[in-house]
Amino acid sequence: MKKSIKKLLAMGMIAAMAVTAAGCSGSSEETAAATEASETEATSEESSEAESSEDAEAAGEEVAADGETYKIGVIQYIQHDALDRANEGFVEALTEAGFPAEIDQQNASGDTASCTTIAQKFVSDGDDLIFAIATPAAQAVAAETTDIPIVLTAVTDPADSGLVADNAAPGGNVTGSSDLTPVKEQIGLLHNVFPDAKTVGVLYCSAESNSAIQAEMAHEACEELGLEAVDYTVATSNDIQTMVESMIGKVDVLYAPTDNVIAAGMSTVAMIANENGLPTVVGEQGMVDAGGLVTYTIDYKELGKVAGEMAMQILSEGTDPAEMPIEYYPSDKLQLMVNEDTAAELGIDPSTITME
Repeated sequence: MKKSIKKLLAMGMIAAMAVTAAGCSGSSEETAAATEASETEATSEESSEAESSEDAEAAGEEVAADGETYKIGVIQYIQHDALDRANEGFVEALTEAGFPAEIDQQNASGDTASCTTIAQKFVSDGDDLIFAIATPAAQAVAAETTDIPIVLTAVTDPADSGLVADNAAPGGNVTGSSDLTPVKEQIGLLHNVFPDAKTVGVLYCSAESNSAIQAEMAHEACEELGLEAVDYTVATSNDIQTMVESMIGKVDVLYAPTDNVIAAGMSTVAMIANENGLPTVVGEQGMVDAGGLVTYTIDYKELGKVAGEMAMQILSEGTDPAEMPIEYYPSDKLQLMVNEDTAAELGIDPSTITME
């Protein structure tokens, strides 16, 4: 469109110059020279513009049609390391690609009512896409719109959580990347490091479907290894201290999956557990950094980048979310992480903590 306009302007200039030349005493040679110079200038501008466009493409820059900037709403359920890293990865993916996006960052601070309010705001604003971090955030957004594309992350099982028809074929306006953690492998790690353990306390928030799924997986893994799994659930972060204190002397190891409430309150969990010699095997890196003993985990930042790539495909390539399968973190990239300070406090040699 821009090139066509420039051509018309160039032609108009040529015509005007020709008329002026005809009405003056100048020679026909002068008129021809002026016409040729104008045509050369117009052609040069077009060539320069084409070269600039090619250079941008060669640099891998994403350019929206007609200079459009996409509006993306980001809703994060609660603030803790794993979700923060997923958010960071998403934004980094867009930034590195030079993608033209105006991002509206909103955090619900663990409040489901706030999730709904934020979701309604994004819909009212007419955002082009919504990025939802964690199950409650994704559920709130999905309840408000079936038209705006939604890309989620940090959701264990989108299908089981009612967000998509099928993880392999979502079928609606929702897709994204799952943070399905290797629960079976984490319980295997627990059994390997603490071979004499008999009872495992599974700590999670009963309000999160994401966590209930992982707790069920933990029970199955424990049963296969001859371990007894006992659930210890909290309704809010206010219940964490009392619940962990009630586990002391009743379980041999505490297992906490990637639960948002527990992750946000992990420093409290670790303080009580470590003081009482209760080892903690947890769902992700941030929980280890906050005082947990060990995890075998995915990288949430990379998971966020996967979601960012999916968002760009939807917005710039017109890919239909209904036909984009839920993405999972590659099993060969899982990482073993140990908190050496916690190990020292518990009298454990960090070098003995392995997957073998």
